[in-house]
Amino acid sequence: MKINWKLFAPLIVWLIIYLIPVPPGLKANQWHYFAIFAGVICGLILESMPVGAVGLIGLTIAAVSGYVEPDPNKALKWALSGFSEATVWLIVGAFIFAIGYRKSGLGKRIALLLVRALGSTTLGLGYAVMLSDLVLAPATPSNTARSGGTIYPIISNIPALYGSAPGPTAGKIGSYIMWTAFATTAVTSSLFFTALAPNGAAMAIAKKTVNVEVNWSQWFIGFAPLGIALLILVPFLSYLICRPTIKRSPEVVTWAAGELDKMGPLSRNERWMFALVVLAMFLWITGSNPNISLPLVGSNYINPTMVVLVVISLLLITRVVDFSDIVAEKSAWEVFFYFTSLLTLASGLNEIGFIKWVAVMFATPLEGTSPTFALIMLVALFFWIHYFFSSITSHAAAVLPVVLAVGTSVSGVSVPLLTMLCCYSLGLMGVISPYATGPAPMYYGSGYIGKSAFWLYGWLFGLLYFLGLIFVVRPWLEMI
Repeated sequence: MKINWKLFAPLIVWLIIYLIPVPPGLKANQWHYFAIFAGVICGLILESMPVGAVGLIGLTIAAVSGYVEPDPNKALKWALSGFSEATVWLIVGAFIFAIGYRKSGLGKRIALLLVRALGSTTLGLGYAVMLSDLVLAPATPSNTARSGGTIYPIISNIPALYGSAPGPTAGKIGSYIMWTAFATTAVTSSLFFTALAPNGAAMAIAKKTVNVEVNWSQWFIGFAPLGIALLILVPFLSYLICRPTIKRSPEVVTWAAGELDKMGPLSRNERWMFALVVLAMFLWITGSNPNISLPLVGSNYINPTMVVLVVISLLLITRVVDFSDIVAEKSAWEVFFYFTSLLTLASGLNEIGFIKWVAVMFATPLEGTSPTFALIMLVALFFWIHYFFSSITSHAAAVLPVVLAVGTSVSGVSVPLLTMLCCYSLGLMGVISPYATGPAPMYYGSGYIGKSAFWLYGWLFGLLYFLGLIFVVRPWLEMI
């Protein structure tokens, strides 16, 4: 029987760290807890088994070992604490929105309408692809579901209309369309709090570690100057870099019109899905504004997670989504166990004092430097270290607490500013490699973008996105 080395790698990582003598300044329980955490992160990166299982196993071992809470009853309470985290339910609930998009057909219709409207030229087609992702992003928390499950299946039909296939003819139009779609979803994932599941996880970590919290509209306003500029630039820059040989694409308009004709008029479920998504966005934006009075609500505030539960209930009542669809949504429940485990484990590092020790150790080289330099170095570390991760969530869980703790230890560094720059980078960093985010392997494996070209484009766009964070978002956040 073939032995899967990935299954044993996390155990080896755990054992090696466990056997290393406890570093000065730490207690045995702190170091041994870190060994478990490192093993879990290794398992997540290598995908030794389903990610939900990796997190649950690591959490169970940590609780049984009593590293955080020696008392068994308190240890159990600690292990289960993440399951009541509102942010996790927000993420899982929003996944159910994706079921509604998919099952009602509204997601496909929106993309086709934009292609029909803007697809007469190749550049216009690029902007149609961008707008398709932009429209779906606020209520689709998975860029894999949004870009990989909705956008990609539609745009993959387009290159063949022009004799553009993977390989020598990919450059006709296929490379441009695929890269534009991929680069766009990285931007929309950072523009909206609800466009990428790890955004919520990262903010939950930030709240637990440095008590920084923002609402949906604050998140959007903070990133909008860069996000909007990039959405305008990405199709054009992709056009310059990919250099498609076909400049006009009138046939795609006819194709999209034909697909829309096949779909017919708006169905009942599409109308309901559209209305409920608009309702959710309205409540997310206005529900935390004290100056707006909400009807049928006992106060001027409605929790974002409660919004999701209300809309899911309405989806069930209107039969846009059946409860069996929710039960069968494997990815949503895997995310549930995945995020709860990671959030609890990450918060445990802070609770036992390990993060404080790391902060003191790593802050030393930054002492004496300007706060701005220290801030930029910490954001750069957080962004570019993603080359070593295949999961944005595991990256956030492993690195964000350390970076925030270091920032807290450096005099003059604005921790809220550091927090938001790191959180905003989560979507953007997905562009840098063929494994950096969920839809990346799909576009990489399409064959339309060469292997070396994918790495080069990823580095170029990653550099652009990073510089945008530093020179656009940073001064903007300092002003508002």
